[in-house]
Amino acid sequence: MPARQTSRPEAPTPSRARGATLRSPVTRPDSVARTALVNRLRASGSPLVTVTAPAGYGKTTLLAQWADRDGRPFAWVRVDEDNDPRVLLRDIAVALGDRSLDTFRAGRVAATTQRSTTAIRRLAAALFPAERPIVVVLDDAHLLRSRGSLAVVAALAEHVPAGSTLVLAGRSVRLAVARARAAGRLFELDAGDLALTRREEELLLREAGIAVAPADHLALSRRMEGWAAGTYLGALALREGTPGAGSGEDRFVADYFEFECTGALSPRDVRFLTRTAVLDRLSGSLCDHVLDTGDAAVRLETLARANLFVLPLDRERGWYRYHRAFREYLLGELRLREPRLIRDLYRRAATWCEADGDVTAAAEYARAGGDLGQVARLVTSGGLTSSTTRSATGERWLGWFDDPERLRKHGGVVVLGTWAHLVHGRTAAARRWHDLALAAVGGTGARSADGELAAELAALRAARCTQGAEQMREDARAALAGLSSVSPWRPVALLLRGVAELLCDDPGAEATLHDAAEAAESARAPEIQVWALSELSVLASAHGDEARADELVLSARSLIDQRRLHVDPSSALAFAVAARLRLRRGETATARLDLEHAEALAPELTDALPWYTVQTALELARAELALADPAAARRPLDRAAAVLRRRPRLGDLAGQADRLGEEVRSLVEHRDARTSGLTGAELRLLPLLTTHLSFREIAEELFVSRNTVKTQAISVYRKLNASSRSEAIARARDLGLVDPGSPRAEFTLSG
Repeated sequence: MPARQTSRPEAPTPSRARGATLRSPVTRPDSVARTALVNRLRASGSPLVTVTAPAGYGKTTLLAQWADRDGRPFAWVRVDEDNDPRVLLRDIAVALGDRSLDTFRAGRVAATTQRSTTAIRRLAAALFPAERPIVVVLDDAHLLRSRGSLAVVAALAEHVPAGSTLVLAGRSVRLAVARARAAGRLFELDAGDLALTRREEELLLREAGIAVAPADHLALSRRMEGWAAGTYLGALALREGTPGAGSGEDRFVADYFEFECTGALSPRDVRFLTRTAVLDRLSGSLCDHVLDTGDAAVRLETLARANLFVLPLDRERGWYRYHRAFREYLLGELRLREPRLIRDLYRRAATWCEADGDVTAAAEYARAGGDLGQVARLVTSGGLTSSTTRSATGERWLGWFDDPERLRKHGGVVVLGTWAHLVHGRTAAARRWHDLALAAVGGTGARSADGELAAELAALRAARCTQGAEQMREDARAALAGLSSVSPWRPVALLLRGVAELLCDDPGAEATLHDAAEAAESARAPEIQVWALSELSVLASAHGDEARADELVLSARSLIDQRRLHVDPSSALAFAVAARLRLRRGETATARLDLEHAEALAPELTDALPWYTVQTALELARAELALADPAAARRPLDRAAAVLRRRPRLGDLAGQADRLGEEVRSLVEHRDARTSGLTGAELRLLPLLTTHLSFREIAEELFVSRNTVKTQAISVYRKLNASSRSEAIARARDLGLVDPGSPRAEFTLSG
């Protein structure tokens, strides 16, 4: 860890004088204007305001800016450590002026001798000037700890006259505010509200004369999370180019944390913070297991309420996390103080997470603890679930094992990783991992002692389909023969066999794909289930059963929504098929959304899974043709052609691509300027003009205004030499621009 400096640079907050004063702190000229927050404070009208956040979030700066723009006078009191209620009342009286000071002196004896709540309440009520509205700010309110001082503040809060405001600003507020919140008398701002936006960060650094490269600013913004002091100090370190610049371990930032946060804590609390910094998320039971303690939940709650950069993640306060920069600082302290303890802390965290069912987190902690054997067991135990094929953690574990020596030791990992690379279209990586997997069982055709591993390799060969559809079917059959009934690879092998049978026009394809969907549902593999349902829908369309195709793809889309599979490549075919079928029903708007989802996944569709890429491309082309957009249809057809050149033996897929290419060329001819001259927007409008939808309803489908639809319709009539909507439809039908079966109803220009 870098050496600490002996002095801490000044944080970007205004200077504050101790004691009581009627004047607000002076707003520094280089402070960032928090106009939106000031406006919220001015508009709140609440008699009680709390502004709570950790040190360095600009609480005092914000209140000073509010004072500059508010028409009322501000009485400013900074709370002292001694917490004597008489001193607090005196300071408030001094800040409020001579009259309030006289009131304080007159009532001081009664309040002191009677020591009753009634006496304190009467004195507190008398302090506020009734003749004019005023704002009383108690700064550093977290220092209010004594029962007497809290009683004084509670009494003040209950007797704020109309038009006046009592402000409690600090790292936390110990005063019970639930009743005021329920009564609508409380306005609250916390660290989330005070966090700087990216624009405000830029202004802060500009006013301070600090230039930071965009990439450094992005990293700084992410780790500081809008924390003003940290942003300033980190940028200052970046400018000086010190080791660890911009991180929580930088000496400027670390000194701030030590001075403002950990310096006043007990050694036990500091040990708790540094040791639990290995955790991404914290709960009482997890921390107790990692530290072998029994009071972690209470400790976390206490630290969070003290606003020591411990952030609750739920309303129940069951889970927490550390502010990113604060966690970096704590990890630096842990490496400095107890480096030998770190590996064991990670391993204990991995054990707890595995027992809790969080395989992803367990794998992360096991890897951080240097136990790749545990990582391999955790990854392969999850089978082909989403946590291994599409999550960010899944992508990271692929990198952890991407070394020939490591892969040779973990056959299950290399097979699973090959599948992940195939699904995400990484052809070269998939080939490299597959070759290593083959070496693990002694060759392509070898049957090692691990029959399951050999069967999994057969499934991978089927998925890659390098030798064509016929060999794909044989490889899938071989995989099924070697897999146990409970293997997570069985649904995949069934899917691959069903697809191969579909490509080979095998009559058993439908039954096999149904088995695949059922097996995937039983194995809780929703990606494979979506895949199988999509293939069944394609098969139903090929047999002319559009109603059945519609039913199947809607089931797939519902599953995608339920399991949040919108970014999984296995959903691309479902989106493309759904778009085509929705267009047949005239649901243009929802069809376009499905098309956008499918196109967003297109970069991950390569010749790694050639059959799937070509199938999806053909469905996209069909959907674009239904929208009468030949240019858009040509793009997926070009992708399909590129794959088919490398993998030509994919059943009738090449023939389908050729026939769709002919349709595209035919549509282009019909769109020749000599026959129509319609724009792309007008061609998209044509299919909807053939329906009974009004112009307003068509506008809702296309997400445009009614006037836009009417303007485009008039242009269509003119270009087709038609005087009405019905005549335009008839002309478009003659030109082949709309379905010949479109209705022949009469329409008016109003739609």
